Order: sequence, then structure tokens, then C-alpha cells
Amino acid sequence: MPLAPYQRVLAQRDVRRALLLGLLIRVPLFAAGVILTLHVVDDLGRSWSDAGLVAGAATVCIAISGPWRGKLLDRLGLRRVVLPSLLVAGACWSVAPFLGYWPLLTLASIAGLFVVPTFSIIRQAVIAAVPEGDRRTALSLDSVVVEMAFIIGPVAAIWLTAVWPTAWVLFTLQMLGVAAAVVLWWANPAIVSASTLAEDRIAARVPRNAWLRPRFVAVCAAAAAATVVLTGSDVSLVAALREWDEVPRLGVVLLLWGLGSIVGGLVYGAQGRPIPPFLLLGVLSIMTIPLAVAPGVVSMAVISFVAGLVVAPTVTATVDAVTRIVPDGARGEALGWHGSFMTAGSALGAPIGGAAIDRWGYAGGFLSVAAIGLLIAMLGAGATWWRHRGGARRTRKPAAAGTVELAA
Repeated sequence: MPLAPYQRVLAQRDVRRALLLGLLIRVPLFAAGVILTLHVVDDLGRSWSDAGLVAGAATVCIAISGPWRGKLLDRLGLRRVVLPSLLVAGACWSVAPFLGYWPLLTLASIAGLFVVPTFSIIRQAVIAAVPEGDRRTALSLDSVVVEMAFIIGPVAAIWLTAVWPTAWVLFTLQMLGVAAAVVLWWANPAIVSASTLAEDRIAARVPRNAWLRPRFVAVCAAAAAATVVLTGSDVSLVAALREWDEVPRLGVVLLLWGLGSIVGGLVYGAQGRPIPPFLLLGVLSIMTIPLAVAPGVVSMAVISFVAGLVVAPTVTATVDAVTRIVPDGARGEALGWHGSFMTAGSALGAPIGGAAIDRWGYAGGFLSVAAIGLLIAMLGAGATWWRHRGGARRTRKPAAAGTVELAA
């Protein structure tokens, strides 16, 4: 694997700072999501369905807020968007962990509507800090940081519950998230390249219908399908290890899955050419299928590592495609839509996988989400081929006419 692309990207101080900020913000984010569910079940004594309702309500609100907050980023800049989020999040989560179920549900939903658009901000900061030729490498590094946060956050959260009550763990994690967002507000990384600023952000005035078109929606659908596969697989892994009475080893399987994604992301970022997101989605779906026939924990862990090799590249490819389709000045809103599609996919993946598990067992969970991912990949690849064929046909017609004219 060539290291020169990473050396070139990491030589940029702004990239290093953005990646560090991303890690600081995302670790509490992933950790708090796990503790919120445990808090509702253990501390409040509610059912798993009630816990799912809180997580689902917060997820829906975050998905709604994505395009809205992203558009404000394009228009108002980082600090004017992040400051209200800091105030709302600080107010909501300073009291929500110590209240009853319904107040917690309400405050978690409000906080979701005003969530700091961290994924959009960090990705824009990374993109703005590098030339276009290094964009995919920089985005791959960001995906690796996401995987690291996904590995570190839940493990740290579970460890904290052995020391403190879940209410105080949830409060601490959310306040750490607010503190990290304060650092982000203070650092104020550039989210628009110097060239775009020099052009007075002309692209920001491009109407939405100039880029919110079928091609953009198709790429976002690929991102949503990827998260359907991932969250559905996550639920299916839990079901498989419960059936085998091997739940204590779940952390090892998830760790190898995450490590596979990190390795795959690093290899993908070093490549000289992009890989179409629909192709990667198809490979991810196909590599999920063997998990349904794994005979035991060891084989499940090995297959999870192999399947994980395609996770970060798939997400990176969709982000990269979005940034190349959309004008620079509308990137915040576009990434907000992309994030909302991914959030919607996460919200759908678990119930789809769960329903399949109830009917066919854990194997059905893996196969159902893999089938959905493969279907979206095939439809997207077919639409792309048809569009390219139509473009080539339109290009050949003028050439033929010119030939006739010359012959005459």
C-alpha cells in the first residue's frame, strides 16, 4: 500500500486538526448512544421497546435536522450554527439524565433537532484543507477516525457503567460532547476552500434543483442502503451470539469488524482511482452473506473482519461522490442530506433485521439486509450504465453529422 498519499495529506496542519477534532467529538457521541438505551432499561426500569422509542425519536430528529443545519452552515458559517446547538444541547442534557422517561424522550428529541452537524463540519473541513486530487485519501482518513470512535466509545461507556450509575455516565458523556463542540466552535476550522471564498461563494446561490437531482439521490440511496446492511448485521451478530450463548465474545467480533473497516479504509484511500459506490455497496452486500452460515464464533469473527474491509470504502465513496456532484457552496446542505439518508438507513436496518430474525433466525437477518443492499447496488449501477450509454449516444450523433457534412 503506497504511503505517499497519506504523508502528503497528513502534512497539512488543518487536516490533522480536523481529524483530531472529529475523534474528540465522535467518541462521546457513539458512547452516549449505547448508554442512553441502557439508562432507559436499567435505571428507569422501562422496556426495550421504550428504549427503542427514545433512540428512534432522537434518530428521526437528527435526520430531519441534517439538511436544515447543513444549509445554515452554507449561509451562516460554522460559529453561528454551532453556538445555538451548544446552548440547546447543554441545557437539555444537563437535566435529561435525571428525569423520568417522558421528559427524557422530549429533551432527547429537542437536542436531536439542534444537534451539532459534526459529520458535515469535519468532512467539509477535511475537504477544504486538501487539493481535489487528495480528497479521497483525506475522506478515507476521516472514515478511519469514525471507526476508531465507534470502537473506543461504546467500550469506554460500558466500562464507566461499572463505576457510576447510568444517569451520571450519560450526563458525563453528553457534557464531554458539548465540551468537544465548544473546542470545535473555538477552533473554527475552514469549511470552504480558499478558491471558493475568492469566488465569493457563487456556488451557494445555485438553486437547489440544480444539484438535488436523480444522480445525487441515487448516491444518497447507496449510503442509506450501506447503513441498512451495517445496522441489520449488527443486530444479527447479537442474535447469533445469543443463540450460541457467547454474548461475552461479542466485543471481540465487533472489534474485528471495526478493524477490518479501518484496514479497508486505509487501503482504499491510497488508491489512485475511485471505485464506484454502487460497486462497493454490492461487494459489501455479497460479503455479508457468508455471515449467515458461519458455524461458530471464530469463523464469525474472521468473516466479520473480511466483510468489514469494504465498510469504510463504501461510505467514503458515497461522500466523495456527493462532494463532486454538488457545487462547493451547497456542500453543507448536500452533506446534511447525505447524513440524513445514512441516519434513515440506520433507523431502518435494525427493525428490518430484527423482523427477519424473528421469522428465520439470525441467518435471516444477515440475508435480508444483504438482499436490500444488493438490490440498491444493482439498480444504481444499472441507472449509471444507462445514463452513460445515453450520454455516449448523444455525443456520437453530432460527430456523425459532422462527418457527413465533410464528405459532402
